[in-house]
Order: sequence, then C-alpha cells, then structure tokens
Amino acid sequence: MKLGLGIDTGGTYTDAVLMNLEDGSILDFNKALTTHSNLVEGIENVVAGLKQGYLSNIKLVSVSTTLSTNSTLEGKGHPAGLILAGYTVNGDIPASETISIDGGHDSKGNEVGCLDLKSVEEFIQNTRGGLFSYAVSSYFSARNPEHELSVKKTIEQLTDKPVVCGHELSLSLGAYERAITATLNARLIPITSQFIRAVLSVMEARNIKAPMMVMKCDGSLARIEEALEKPVESIFSGPAASLVGAAHISGLKTCVAVDVGGTSTDIALIEDGVPEISESGAVVGNLKTMVKAVRIRTSAMGGDSHVWVQKKLYIGPNRVVPLCLAASEYPFLEDRLRKAERISDRMMDDIFQPTSFFVRSENPESDDDMQNLNYSIEFELENHERQIFAAIGYEPVSVYEIAETVGKHPLQFVKALRSLVQKRCIYHIGFTPTDALHVLGEYEMWNSNASIRGAELLGSYLGLDPVSFSRKIKRSFAKNIALDLLAFFAKDFKREDLEKLLENSRFTKFKIDIPVVMIGAPVRAYVPELREFIDADIRVPEFHEVGNAAGALAGNIIKRSEILIRPAGSGTEQYYVFSEVERRVADNYHEAVDYGLELMGKLIFGHMDGYGLPKEQVRFDLERKDFTPGFGAQKETRLMGLGIGNPLKLK
Repeated sequence: MKLGLGIDTGGTYTDAVLMNLEDGSILDFNKALTTHSNLVEGIENVVAGLKQGYLSNIKLVSVSTTLSTNSTLEGKGHPAGLILAGYTVNGDIPASETISIDGGHDSKGNEVGCLDLKSVEEFIQNTRGGLFSYAVSSYFSARNPEHELSVKKTIEQLTDKPVVCGHELSLSLGAYERAITATLNARLIPITSQFIRAVLSVMEARNIKAPMMVMKCDGSLARIEEALEKPVESIFSGPAASLVGAAHISGLKTCVAVDVGGTSTDIALIEDGVPEISESGAVVGNLKTMVKAVRIRTSAMGGDSHVWVQKKLYIGPNRVVPLCLAASEYPFLEDRLRKAERISDRMMDDIFQPTSFFVRSENPESDDDMQNLNYSIEFELENHERQIFAAIGYEPVSVYEIAETVGKHPLQFVKALRSLVQKRCIYHIGFTPTDALHVLGEYEMWNSNASIRGAELLGSYLGLDPVSFSRKIKRSFAKNIALDLLAFFAKDFKREDLEKLLENSRFTKFKIDIPVVMIGAPVRAYVPELREFIDADIRVPEFHEVGNAAGALAGNIIKRSEILIRPAGSGTEQYYVFSEVERRVADNYHEAVDYGLELMGKLIFGHMDGYGLPKEQVRFDLERKDFTPGFGAQKETRLMGLGIGNPLKLK
C-alpha cells in the first residue's frame, strides 16, 4: 500500500494526515500546536501522534503553510537588495537597499539603454555584508530578459548569495509589481528554507524516505527545489491547501470552502477541480504582487480572535491565546480569574481587560539561554518597553500584577504592552470564540472552567450570564462568516451594504447555489447559526479538522503558460513570439502561430514529464484569443495553456 503524509503548519495548529495514495482515503490524522520558536518540535509532535506502523509505507510527503504570508504581513524576512535596470520606482518596495542603473528594453523587447554592469559591481561590493539576497528587475523584462540575466550572472560571480530575477516569477507587464514580487521572493527564501528543513529533519529522524512537495498559492504542487527558488509562490499556500482539501474530503469538484482557523477565516472557490484564480496578483498587506494565487476572501476573525468589551462586544482583530488553552498549561489561572479585579469600563480597551494575562513568548531551557535571550530582546526594545518586559516572566501575569511590580497605573503602560505583543516578545492571553464554545459545551479541548469564569467576568459588563454571553459571540461569529460568503460572491458590493441587507432580511434569505464546505476544528458548532443567515447546502465532511493537510496531498500539479504573438512593426510581415523562455522572430503571422502552438505543448507537457506524468495522464486546456487593434492594424494573438496532472497517479 502506497501512503502519503500531508502536513500543514498554520498560525495555531500543525496538522497531519496519512492518506492511501491509491484511492485518496485518509487512514489517520493528528493535530498539534504550532511551535513558532522551533518548528521541528511542532512537526515532530504531530507526526508522533500518527500510527507509527504506517510510516514505513510513505511514498510521498507534501506540505503547506501560512508562514510566508504571516512573515510578509509582519514585515519580517531577511534583508534583500534590489537592482532596477532602466527605471525607478516611487512606491514602497520591501528592499533594504535599492539601486537604479541604465538598461532595459521597450515593449517589443528591443534594448533602449546600455546595461551598466559597473554600477552593479560597486553595489554588490558595498552591500553584500549586510544583505542576505538580491532581486533584479529590468524594464520590460517580460519581453526580453537579457539584462536581468546579465545582472544575475555578474552578481553570482561576486557572491554566493541567492539572486532572483523578475521574469522568473511573472511574464505579466507591470514593472513596479514585478519588482515587489522579486524582492519579496528574495526576502522569503530563508523562511521557506527553514520550514522545509524542519520537515526534512523530522522525516530523517523517522526514517521516512520519500520525495517531498509543497503546495503553491494557486492550489498546485511543486517540488521542494522549485519552492526554495520561488518561495513567494507559497504565499497563501495554507488557504489554497484548505480549498483543495475541502473538495477532496467532500468528494466535490465544485464548491466554496470556508476554512475557520485560529487567526482568520478564509473563503475560496473551486470549479470542476480547478481553484478559481484571482484576476490580479496576490495582495499581501499593502503589497500587490504578480503571483498567481487562489482568489481568497480573508476575514481577521478566527477561533483565537480576542473577545473584549468596552460598553459593547468586540471580536478581534488581534489574535490571543485562549483562556482554556492557557489554563490547561497553567492551572492557577482559574484562581486568578476568580479573584480578578473589576475594571472601570471607561478605562478598558483591547489590552486592558479583566481576562487579559501576559507571558513571555520564549521559554529557554537553560540559564545561559535565558540570559542570552533577555539580552537579545532587550537590546531591540525601546526604553519604555524594557521595564514592562522585565516585569513579565514565564508564567502569566495580569495587568494589575504588572502595575504592582513597576509601580505605575495600567494606563501608563498599555501602549508598551501592545508594542511588546506586536513584536512577539510576549503572548497575550484572553477570551476567544474558542472559549465561548467551551462554555456552551460544543467544543471541549482544554480547560472549560477557565472559559466559564472568563465569560462571567466579561458578560457582567453587558448584563449577560456566561451562556448568553457565549451565544452572542457564537452568533456574531456565524454572521461574520455569512457576510464574508456574500461579499465573496457579490464582489461589486460593499460589505457594509450587505450587512444592512442581512440585518433587514426578516422575510428573505440569501441563497448560494453551490455546496458550502466547512473545514476547521470547531466549524460544526457554527452551522445552525449560519443557516439562519443563508440558504445553502452546508456540509461538514469527515476529517474536516485536517482538511488543509489533506489538501496538501490531494493537490494537482498545474502548469499555466502564456504566449503572446505581436507584429514586429510597420513595414514588415515579421512577428514576435513572446514566451517564458524566449523572444523569437517569425517571418509571418501563420508561422508565428504554428510555432506558438508547438511551443505551448512543449512547455506544458515538458513540465509534467519532469514530474513523471505522461501525456495520457495530463489534462491540457488551450485558449486562443485573436485581436485586431483597429483599421489597417495587424492581428495579434494570445495563447493561454493549462496543464493539470495528479501526483496520486504517479507510479
């Protein structure tokens, strides 16, 4: 029996499944908490909880993760330098050092300036001590990559640091977006490498000898070598795996998937087995990239979103450690919650809550480790943060306990607490939707008593008992899912307007005509409330708790390619054929089209052959669009190819 091991590392959980590759059935699964400070630990924990007798039969390992997305959103990643040839940019670029040099091409791929390699050499000499990698983006490199390749060759002669070219990631026009994409890719190389090394380390320790693949953000799979070269393509890898997994475990080729995670809720669509791709590139934070990604609607509301009160109920947007989870590790929190002081609601905010506790994010095993860690962290802190950080240890403390230690009123250091949480120096513990489900007895993983006491404290500010308070949270959460579903399909409507319609729909209900597949550990609890807002075939399939890990295995190998055929200019019958591998000149239009069709087949089937998939196992879709720009103008043609193969069919 051939087995596959699927692993997904998310912000809260690391999930794993064992799948029979012959029929796609799931034989075993496990969940473990993600250990951000040491990824190997969380991955080892989740694999250790699987039936060990199966491990010797694993023939394929496939993974997905949200680490790239989170790192980009948090502005993390190793410093990278950016070299622009033939242009400059005015917008924000996530590069530590940038230089613009002469060079570049026009829209037909003709050189418009001599490439200034001497400036490249000087830039490398001056920056290589402080940079981890380099990105190169030349003007109209999508039409002719010669200058990018020349700059890359020069850098590689001077340093062994990674070099990323814009044309290697996208052939779409848009110099600014291509520069962002290349720079992000350069910054993410070490982060993706760390994750892959962690998985490989566990595989080696468990004597799992199998090829490894990575889920890309378009819902396709790639070898680890490709993932290491293009880590930017794993942005939204986790949500893409959730979508593919939802379709697989539900047995549906067309559905909309709702993935309720700890940090966020993600919604995406798959049709006839192919994920819907965003018309524009993936947007991460305020950065618009050229990365082809699944169209996702993300809401910053998940099972670990902070529930807080200030005259009314708020959920999120920040993520905290649930009280029930923290109390399972620190049982004394129950007693602290019973003795918690009541705070004036005039002073309360998202940090200053009677259910808020704080603990250091690292827990070194030795005194030397602790001393080194403290020095490293405090060196990076502002003066007003160091005193507060020193008052927080490796066991949770309340805001008032911190106030007693530092001799200040909580309002004087709330800003510092918020900053320490954002810098991940400390964890914020608080009430969450997960706690609300513990109160209602609909999801019981950890310490329900801590959740009940937290609901008593917060509910008292709104005149609600713990059960009524928790029901209010649960209904608000379900309403948020319904609104996100409506907003996903009604793309041209503002969410605020949809919310008004939903609130006033006493005699109406919105209908969704394709199945809604829910995945995530607690999703079954939200189905009754969700049905109050929408009319849909809502399904919670078996193994919904680990749908993302299943998707990491069930994904297809997908190759998308585009070829543009354009006239070389007035007064000639020659045509240019622009592709991801070259710019070719054809003597006439028909020769150009014939060559383009032949090349498309080579690109699609050549890619699949590299994965061991023969032609007869590959679905090949070709779309052709002909354009006649105007009277007397020569015809242009765009060829778009899509190849799909399934690794489950590999011998």
